[in-house]
Amino acid sequence: MTRKVAIVEDDAGIRDDLVALLTATPGFRCVGACSSAEEALADIPYWRPEVVLMDINLPRMSGIECVTRLKARMPDLLVLILTVYDDGDSVFRALKAGANGYLVKRLASDKLLDAIQEVSTGGAPMSCHIARKVVQFFHHAGPSDEVSENLSPRELEILDLLVAGCFFKEIAERLGISGETVRTHVNHIYRKLHVRSRTEAVVKYLRKGS
Repeated sequence: MTRKVAIVEDDAGIRDDLVALLTATPGFRCVGACSSAEEALADIPYWRPEVVLMDINLPRMSGIECVTRLKARMPDLLVLILTVYDDGDSVFRALKAGANGYLVKRLASDKLLDAIQEVSTGGAPMSCHIARKVVQFFHHAGPSDEVSENLSPRELEILDLLVAGCFFKEIAERLGISGETVRTHVNHIYRKLHVRSRTEAVVKYLRKGS
């Protein structure tokens, strides 16, 4: 299956590199690239990508505001934030806006491609040090008082690897289980936490602590 991807990035060099990467990699197709949020809001609904790579620091309207507006028009659109900003405020503002993952631009090309694949299949990839910020919110929140939300030891092990920034196939390799087994455990975790993705779990705990 070919993943259709759009790019929103004001740096022409980075934008061109991303287009070249997607064009040169089988299984991916860049359907368009924008240099501003305004262009993205005009063009992306017509391009109908599955995934958008979104910068935060855009010339006028921010990438976070662009995510909010795009998701209002295209609820099923998957958005990966790809930015140099890794402060906690930017991370959680982006997640609240509806972003499905948060990556830093120094991420290796193969990791970026893995992240696009993962978000397309229900994951919520985050760069490792971004995920460590997320872990703090889980720790501050503490265990749930509801027995239904208590996770099994294996589920807690997988959740720790998820919030540490591991992709599904990395978790499978570390634990010596299949990718499908990882996905089954993750689905159980989401059901117990009453969420649909790692992003929603993060936002839930963020709101709990606010």
